[in-house]
Amino acid sequence: MPLIMTVGYKADVYLVGSKGIGQYGGYESFVQKLLEYHEKNKEVRYHVACKKNGDGCMDVSKLRGASNVIDNRFTYCGADCFLIGVPTWLRAAQAIFYDIAALRECCRHIRTNGVRHPIVYIMACRIGPFMHGYVKEIHKAGGKVYLNPDGHEWKRSKWSAPVRRYWKESERMMVRHADLVICDSVNIEKYIQTEYRRYNPATTFIAYGAEIRPSVLTDDAPEFVGWQKRHGLSVAYFTVVGRCVPENNLETIIREFMKSRTNKDLAIITTDNDSMLRELEEKLHYSRDKRIKFVGTVYDQELLKKIREKSCGYFHGHSVGGTNPSLLEALGSTKLNMLLDVCFNREVAEDAALYWNKEDGNLAALIDRVDSMSNKEIEELGNKAKVRVSNAYSWERISSRYLDVFTV
Repeated sequence: MPLIMTVGYKADVYLVGSKGIGQYGGYESFVQKLLEYHEKNKEVRYHVACKKNGDGCMDVSKLRGASNVIDNRFTYCGADCFLIGVPTWLRAAQAIFYDIAALRECCRHIRTNGVRHPIVYIMACRIGPFMHGYVKEIHKAGGKVYLNPDGHEWKRSKWSAPVRRYWKESERMMVRHADLVICDSVNIEKYIQTEYRRYNPATTFIAYGAEIRPSVLTDDAPEFVGWQKRHGLSVAYFTVVGRCVPENNLETIIREFMKSRTNKDLAIITTDNDSMLRELEEKLHYSRDKRIKFVGTVYDQELLKKIREKSCGYFHGHSVGGTNPSLLEALGSTKLNMLLDVCFNREVAEDAALYWNKEDGNLAALIDRVDSMSNKEIEELGNKAKVRVSNAYSWERISSRYLDVFTV
């Protein structure tokens, strides 16, 4: 494995917890933007763990701009990125193994290259019981361990009761060992300070970011028109963008959409999850409704931005977590946004969106109402959303805040 020289930088920052760069998921989007905005910065050198195989793994061949792929390492935006393999038989425990293996590789790299005062930034609270020894080694090198606790992983419905207890205990231990907890939501920071006050945790709030610039693609661009034709989408369509997991409430969105009277299509842009789709079909029989289209993933960021821009409205059903990247991206591109009414989503969008709950008929009524909204009303909401993103969530602002924290 080649020696990675780090001399000349004010800080070496190791990013652990993202499965890759530029894929779906909050951390993957965050890492990509952080690297892009700091590409020419000479104060920080990034080292990024990426998942080599298994669920949600990184396909380097699909990352435009990746180079120097040698011995499971590659370069992206000047960052030193390394691939971590996992035993696929571990199934749900892959994430824990991956984070531990990535942290172990960070410590090996720090030790081998004589890196002084490194910062290891761990995203998500999956490895609390295994942290202590690695934290001691990082501290021995004069370094610090930062943590992004994400949302409430222990509340996610996909986990069994024993697994939820593990996530909660892991969160406690990680907060206890972290030198700084970086929260992407004001509500998450309040929770950390309240729940773990006995540890007197050092915290700060830095949200995720988004862009409000338009897509470089025109309305008649072959990429966009071809995408619509491939999926049989009408000119007028709504969108959902996010992972196919229960806590994103696709079941409620689809059920309510089927009840609505709209003649528009629903383009569901999501990751593969065959078992969940089968379950949804058994419950809802959504395949009988020709308006509902599962269209797979869209990793081309300019195409995804154009899809959002031309969407008649975006449904956001995320119920767990802090500042969600797909919500910010929608606010930056889509005029009409309809969000599940939880504190995290209210915190982000404020009065720049419309809200729904999971009561029977609530979202269906909202869909029928927005179908009759005037262009002026929709334009006003769109303008409010862009102002909200520009004032509080621009990537320039967010990346600058991270640079301050990493180089203090």
